[in-house]
Amino acid sequence: MPDDDGTSQGVLLSGEENAAVRVKLEREKRGWSTTVVSDRLNDAGFDMNPSAVWRIENRKRRINLDEAIGFAEIFGVALSNFVGPPGLATMGRAMELIDNVVATYRASHRANHEARRARDQLDAYLAEHPDIREEADVMVSNAIAGEVMKINDEYGPGSDADA
Repeated sequence: MPDDDGTSQGVLLSGEENAAVRVKLEREKRGWSTTVVSDRLNDAGFDMNPSAVWRIENRKRRINLDEAIGFAEIFGVALSNFVGPPGLATMGRAMELIDNVVATYRASHRANHEARRARDQLDAYLAEHPDIREEADVMVSNAIAGEVMKINDEYGPGSDADA
């Protein structure tokens, strides 16, 4: 099915052609002008003027590897995703986000396991020293309450952690 720019998302274009299509798609998706793209590239250390951005988008100028790296960087996409078929761009980003969710879940699970292990070690120690159990339990409760308050301040309602 052809897109507004006349390309078919299902067709595997060349990497350079994909990149040209992708520059325009990513720029328009963000509502950026060619000047904004140029400024961001220049700030990232990739020398380019707005006219060059327009010429790349309209296939009047070739894109070199360093420039492709720069575009991928300012758009926040992997280079392999950036030069891949434009129709797969959404799927590529979805896969990156899915990988992030899985990695974060794995880290969370590992942290929960470590917390259980630490608590089990403390409980075993306190079983051998019942005379300090009550004081130790209060210390643990207070320390955890303090951490919960810090976490709520950082990530709770009204925080800008998710912004």
